[in-house]
Amino acid sequence: MSAAESATATQRSQVDLLDFIDWSGVECLNQSSSHSLSNALKQGYREDEGLNLESDADEQLLIYIPFTQVIKLHSIGIKGSEEEGPKTVKLFTNKEHMGFSNVNDFLPSDTAVLSQDNLKVALLVCVSIVRKLFCNKGI
Repeated sequence: MSAAESATATQRSQVDLLDFIDWSGVECLNQSSSHSLSNALKQGYREDEGLNLESDADEQLLIYIPFTQVIKLHSIGIKGSEEEGPKTVKLFTNKEHMGFSNVNDFLPSDTAVLSQDNLKVALLVCVSIVRKLFCNKGI
């Protein structure tokens, strides 16, 4: 199994949360119209090396993903180009309607700092908030 396959593969007793996303409430601030969030989330798109999620303004994106039921988040698969991939990923639980004007008012539930090597091997980021439940408000 390649590194990319291992990053998207789920372990026994874990499931891909794609089927539990409330797509009507998904938001991504600063996303490029030609490189949108669906490129990163939807099956068939996220595996395509030519598709990616990109900001249309600066290096920041603010993503809100609500779920249709209570979930436990174990890990997040992240991959990107070594030069332009994400450097820091912050997770906030149950914070609806966050914007760039108020995001710094909240402490993240978890933060991952990624290196170029992490992005090269399609890192599966295990989050330290595994035991916390994300209610259907989203992350």
